[in-house]
Amino acid sequence: MSIATMPRTLRLGDLEVATPVVLAPMAGVTNAAFRQLCAEQGAGLYVCEMITSRGLVQGDKTSLAMLTFAPNETFRSVQLYGVDPETIGRAVQILCDDHGVDHVDLNFGCPVPKVTRKGGGAALPWKDVLLGEILTKAVAAAAPYGVPVTMKTRKGIDEDHLTYLDAGRIAEDTGCAAIALHGRTAVQHYSGRADWESIAELKSSVGIPVLGNGDIWEAADAIRMVEETGCDGVVVGRGCLGRPWLFRDLAAAFAGETVVGLPRLGEVAAVMRRHAELLAGIMGEERGCIEFRKHIAWYLKGFSAGKDVRSRLGMVSSFADLDDLLGRLDPDEPYPVGELGTPRGRQGTPKKVSVPDGWLDSRSISAPLDPLAEDATSGG
Repeated sequence: MSIATMPRTLRLGDLEVATPVVLAPMAGVTNAAFRQLCAEQGAGLYVCEMITSRGLVQGDKTSLAMLTFAPNETFRSVQLYGVDPETIGRAVQILCDDHGVDHVDLNFGCPVPKVTRKGGGAALPWKDVLLGEILTKAVAAAAPYGVPVTMKTRKGIDEDHLTYLDAGRIAEDTGCAAIALHGRTAVQHYSGRADWESIAELKSSVGIPVLGNGDIWEAADAIRMVEETGCDGVVVGRGCLGRPWLFRDLAAAFAGETVVGLPRLGEVAAVMRRHAELLAGIMGEERGCIEFRKHIAWYLKGFSAGKDVRSRLGMVSSFADLDDLLGRLDPDEPYPVGELGTPRGRQGTPKKVSVPDGWLDSRSISAPLDPLAEDATSGG
């Protein structure tokens, strides 16, 4: 695929995103402050933290509090998680009717044991009829509002129980606007390398847009994924941790423009200060600074910032302290190029996937899933 044929936008139903880039929801990270920060860097579809459908239907305060959107978010995008078709349908209606959401994504990629052992998350697509019923209800609930519904999944539970091609067929048949594939099995969690060939295979088997996810650490990785797989866009998760300017680079790359040079530590410090400021705008100064602490190691990864400054940044609780400590960093220190193209965030090791007894014996399901399968989860 040449630059001339590279996708420049992403169309999901009637919704057109200016750059074919989607921010993957990450629990505790992709709140409204982080999404605003990313959107200030470049265009894309910035998806809210994942919300459980049951929590939304039951009016759970935590779930409702997550439905906060930044003023610069062109589209209100929410990822929903659930296991019951009726509940998911009702949740989608609530999102569209009460919260003016422009896009709903359904997560079937979570590998967390407490979810899969009840049949939820990445285990659910094995039950293909149930998957179809969930997608049908979601699409029908969103249709009166003209809101596109998409789904995200993994290759399958393990290499012996792959589901991504069936999921693609079901997504297309039920009217989903696109399907995103993380090129790993649930067993892999976030370890090893993502299988981009599976993304290419899915793309060649369906007529709806396919989004590729997995091992996009730099803008060049995104371009290479599209070239190698033919996918219609990319989903970026861990690669943007401590690097929201990745979306600036992605926007430039997909527009065929030269990617801006790497930021020096002074520029990184300015982004860190902006991030803390946006968090404070939602939570207040002290809570916002405390919430910001988790991002510090990601921002400073590879820089030679001293141990004392790093340690004290990890205890910051006011702008005054933050400004003092950021001012101690060397603003001219160049970006650590050794960090480019390397994994960020959690990786872990392959783990056996816990599923209900007899789950793998049949693709059909005879009883409703345990509501505990819809426990709070993160990512996929």
